[in-house]
Amino acid sequence: MTTASRSFCVLVTCLSLSTAARGSDAIVEVRRFDAPEAVQAVAIDDGHFYAISNSLIGKYDRNTGELQTRWQASNEYPLTHLNSGIVRDGRLYCAHSNYPKVPNTSSVEIWDTATLQHVGSHSFGIYEGSLTWIDWKDDSWWAVFAHYSGRQRDDPKERGHEWTSLVRFDAQWRRLEGWGFPAEVLARFAPNSCSGGVWGPHDALYCTGHDHKEVYRLTLPKAGSTLILTGTLPAPFTGQGIAWDRSGGEFWGIDRPKRQVIAGRLK
Repeated sequence: MTTASRSFCVLVTCLSLSTAARGSDAIVEVRRFDAPEAVQAVAIDDGHFYAISNSLIGKYDRNTGELQTRWQASNEYPLTHLNSGIVRDGRLYCAHSNYPKVPNTSSVEIWDTATLQHVGSHSFGIYEGSLTWIDWKDDSWWAVFAHYSGRQRDDPKERGHEWTSLVRFDAQWRRLEGWGFPAEVLARFAPNSCSGGVWGPHDALYCTGHDHKEVYRLTLPKAGSTLILTGTLPAPFTGQGIAWDRSGGEFWGIDRPKRQVIAGRLK
């Protein structure tokens, strides 16, 4: 085989692997709603969606998009950077951090979904990054702690986006294990980080970055400490926090520039 032929074969192989990694799936929009709080994320339950901004949460009827009630941070509840949320057993759990301040501190904040009253908090204090999302699966909490590149910081311990990690905790928030993200996904995150994630269909982990209209489908490795990319799905969401509606089979996300919440289906 000539050098040119070998180079051509390598190129074809790389393109084939790239296509296989992306897969043929996509998330296709089925409806959207205006929600001025749709800055960071959306959470979902059987009857409502919850649009989340840094210090505001709006509870909306998921069929009509009508606002039901709104929660706002205060001196008593000084929350400044809410992120992704999930609903579990009548409670809305949201990731929270002090981003962009340093050193990084994080907490999980909890609301009663019936009243949208704040009912609890779990503080990590100074931990291993800024908490951006949480989910519940296999009797465990799963959480991502983010880092960001290319930012002017005064903290000599501040690290780049490649230090972003997925951590598994038990029900009492005791660390069990953790993983890093693959290089090809980190390249898409750069210079930001993983803004959203959920365990979804096919027992896979679906993650978003900060701005790109795509969702990364990942699995846990059989060995080692790096997640495995199995597909990159085009999506109508502009990164940020997403939700998986297990009962309806829909992904929910936000269009941050337009301040809208979007529901989509796998195609």
